[in-house]
Amino acid sequence: MAFEDLQDSFSEAESSAKSYLKSSREYYKLRGFKVLMKGVLVFAKIASVGVMLILSLLFFSISAAFWIGSETGSTAQGFLWVGLFYIILGGIIYLLRHRLRKPLLQKFSEFYFDEI
Repeated sequence: MAFEDLQDSFSEAESSAKSYLKSSREYYKLRGFKVLMKGVLVFAKIASVGVMLILSLLFFSISAAFWIGSETGSTAQGFLWVGLFYIILGGIIYLLRHRLRKPLLQKFSEFYFDEI
């Protein structure tokens, strides 16, 4: 009689463990899907807004180059000034790259470790 009770207890423990493992696996699959979809949506938003910003920046740069060229009398010189502006801007961003690391890591860790 005691042996049957012990066997039933082990049987229940085994079924509980299997149930726990199955639900844990399902939870992590759901969590992975959530993180993946959030990543895809964020990438899509950044890509769509980024493309629009780059196109508008391109047209503003071309118009600024032509305007500077008309003011200086040389269109080539206008394009050179705009190019120099972007080189200086790139240098400033390069010098400040270390200050951008911490906020980006904080934002992405919030994104990844957010609870369901």
